[in-house]
Amino acid sequence: MISTVKTACPHDCPDTCSMIAFVEDGKLIRVAGNPENPFTRGNLCRKVAHYEERVYSPDRILTPLLRSGKKGEGKFEAISWNQAVYLISDRWKQIIQENGPEAILPYSYAGTMGVVNMSACDGRLWNRMGASQLKRTICSAAAEVGYGYVNGWTGGMDTEDFANSKFIIAWGTNLSSTNVHQMPFVREAQAKGATFVVIDPYRTRTANASDWFVQPRPGTDAALALGLANTIFQEKLHDEEFLERCTVGWREFRDRCAEYTSERTAQITGLEAEEIVKLAIAYATQTPSAIRLGYGMSRTGNGGGMIRAIACLPAVIGAWGKPGSGLLLSSSPHFPLNTRNIKRPDLVHSPDDESQVKWGRNVPRAINMNEIGRALLEETDPPIRSLYVYNSNPAAVAPNSNAVIKGLLREDLFTVVHEQMMSDTALYADIVLPATTQMEHMDLMRSYGQLYLNLCTPAVPPLGESKPNIEVLNMLAKAMGYMDSVFDETAEDVIRKALDTDHPYLEGITFEYLQEHGFAKLHTPSNPFVPYAQSSGMKFATASGKIELYSEAAKKDGYDPMPGYEPASESAEAHPELAEIFPINLLSPAAHHFLNSTFSNLPSLMKSEKEPRIWVNPEDAAVRGAVNDDMLHVWNHRGDVNLKAVVSENVKPGVAWSPSLWWHRDSPENRNVNMLTSDALADMGGGATFHTNLVQFEKRY
Repeated sequence: MISTVKTACPHDCPDTCSMIAFVEDGKLIRVAGNPENPFTRGNLCRKVAHYEERVYSPDRILTPLLRSGKKGEGKFEAISWNQAVYLISDRWKQIIQENGPEAILPYSYAGTMGVVNMSACDGRLWNRMGASQLKRTICSAAAEVGYGYVNGWTGGMDTEDFANSKFIIAWGTNLSSTNVHQMPFVREAQAKGATFVVIDPYRTRTANASDWFVQPRPGTDAALALGLANTIFQEKLHDEEFLERCTVGWREFRDRCAEYTSERTAQITGLEAEEIVKLAIAYATQTPSAIRLGYGMSRTGNGGGMIRAIACLPAVIGAWGKPGSGLLLSSSPHFPLNTRNIKRPDLVHSPDDESQVKWGRNVPRAINMNEIGRALLEETDPPIRSLYVYNSNPAAVAPNSNAVIKGLLREDLFTVVHEQMMSDTALYADIVLPATTQMEHMDLMRSYGQLYLNLCTPAVPPLGESKPNIEVLNMLAKAMGYMDSVFDETAEDVIRKALDTDHPYLEGITFEYLQEHGFAKLHTPSNPFVPYAQSSGMKFATASGKIELYSEAAKKDGYDPMPGYEPASESAEAHPELAEIFPINLLSPAAHHFLNSTFSNLPSLMKSEKEPRIWVNPEDAAVRGAVNDDMLHVWNHRGDVNLKAVVSENVKPGVAWSPSLWWHRDSPENRNVNMLTSDALADMGGGATFHTNLVQFEKRY
């Protein structure tokens, strides 16, 4: 007999889909989108649609493992959980005694986005121990800072409200591959006559679905945004009443934008001046107009500044507070969960352990996750002697893989990896612990792309001896001698704490309600939610409570108080000598069938994605005598890889595109594209710079 279980997708994607799991005799046989959810509408993306393939992958780790060969060889022997916990805690106690708790570094990100197995786990054991903190900045940090200088970190449009827009810009986001459930709302708007514009340096699947494709040079989007604003001001299409009432510094901002004439903007961006003017006028007049802004562009050397400049545009035309109008970068700030209650930050500030008093600062040091290779290789005080990895695969996904792998090869580094699969990182572990998938444990999911909470109810028992993050970290805490009550809490306890708030958005959304229905939309003042409308009671989360086109906060932090354009550090404009040697700007955004490295070991998705490839312009290929399907050798001063050529005008001359992310294991000569990417930090927030990446290539064979 087949039974069904209501659950949700846990992965690092804005959609956070409601799912139905179909189970027969205790085995997951298939999954589907929950048709009752107005956002998921019964559909799932290609990556998740066959989730049973992931659950029962031959790469699954089903018992604790102890390394028996050299690091990276993948030779392990099975041990018991009791042995594993003893070995880990005993080594940690020794390290703390000799070097202090900051010699232990947890490394995690968003392998699951769950409130239990991500949010709570990131702030309990490590805080209690006094371990080094991790700056989790690999994805959104630069964007959040840049956006925050303008609006404060207060969220944006309701995805469902895009159906009511007349002019939609998808800027730096490939919705058809990475936000597929927003596309039906875009299509609905198009069917009613809306214009859909895509701005991207690569002609994506989403661009092919657009009415108008705009293709600027990589890293020039801030200049484009300021050029658009200048035209709007020049044509007197700005909303002066809104600017007077709701912004700070709009006249100074107008003067700054005047520097970006359509001619200068065209020179910077590689677009035609006429197209820039036409786009600005259309955005300001075909209202209500909306921008869906992606995180991808922020992963450049000037990414925070680009997000900041674009975030100013809705203010110029007075788009906020109106149906079908405004901007969406992330919806996560709208979820009023009691995260302080589940993370227990007080454990950082109230150490009662002699080792913390002896060794540490009250708040331990923080290490940027983008610099993990550098941190493992360079001398630090104290040195990193142990690495505990969960919810991530840094050997494959972190920038500058050469440095990361060299660091993981250190014989004196005690590495523990809690993983579902024998990943690239797990191969370098001293101890590997088996982790459950979302189908095997309970969690609560919020979203950064829509306004629904989802309860993930386990559909099948844990495979083998696998355990969820929360359970493993509780076990390790107790083995370390930490008797705090939080280490007795179950997933249900954490979820109830997260929902324990009197915020009106969560009224009536209880654990029991979610158990019965599987999901619930936030009870916002309107549906679709219109942020900053008078009825919403929202203010912009800046010091002034207004949109800050002139930002004292930015000035205090050492930035220009107004947005401007600065070229990315590793670019022809900023570093012409380097560009002479490495003349191609390589972009490596998400592949259609992969999500970071999460699904890229599954045979069906690998078959669909074909093989590690690189799209190059015909002009660049011809100069090097390359044609379709040639193997290209691609290199820079950080490393080299081999990729199959796709010669295409989807990229402009001087630009290349290689969708990510293949495991090293499944890449030619065991090297994926992150052998080339930089661990330099973005202009804001310590963010990643995956797309500020100059390379050279030649035909190999």
